[in-house]
Amino acid sequence: MKNVKVSPSILSADFNDLRKEIKSIEEAGAEYLHFDVMDGHFVDNISFGIPVLKSIAKTHKMINDVHIMISEPKRYAKRFLDAGADILTFHYEAVKNDEEVFEIIDIIHKEGKLAGISIKPNTPTDVVYKFLGELDLVLVMSVEPGFGGQAFMRNALNKISALRKYIDENKLECLIEVDGGINEETAKECRDMGVDILVAGSYIFKADNYKKQIEALRK
Repeated sequence: MKNVKVSPSILSADFNDLRKEIKSIEEAGAEYLHFDVMDGHFVDNISFGIPVLKSIAKTHKMINDVHIMISEPKRYAKRFLDAGADILTFHYEAVKNDEEVFEIIDIIHKEGKLAGISIKPNTPTDVVYKFLGELDLVLVMSVEPGFGGQAFMRNALNKISALRKYIDENKLECLIEVDGGINEETAKECRDMGVDILVAGSYIFKADNYKKQIEALRK
């Protein structure tokens, strides 16, 4: 069975003691640390940005999995990479054209980091197929981006399945990540469709035992 990775989203962590929260999920076995960056423009919410990422990027050994839900991702990409992003995922819907997608991917790869692209729930999967040969990761949003704690949107399962089929048939190395409404039940459904990385926020951070929750997502 595929070795699925877990990427806890610090958007749901206790920011009164963020360092302790990060240490706890690392000790609980998380391989990735997910940063949900929101600008109040591309999505209707503001979270945190470059200073927060920079302050904690080197305080742990997990992969800094940075998802920028922002306008003008090309303009800001290098700043997030310089701040410590190991994976930088930007939104297909935030770019002007296909040429800009390839330009952002190139910016990320020139810094020796991994490039990801994300699609909203109403964006068809096939719009990203042309980029998958250059990408390291595609992030399927299973909620509308902008707020944590939303219910899982089931059309994400068909998207994951379609991506898995395309990636495998074309012998590509691109990973599939899913974010939004992930819990023990939806995680299993996503695993069955072929996902590689599960992003979970409140399911992990609102529980008493982080290790138990992370292991439940992998079962």
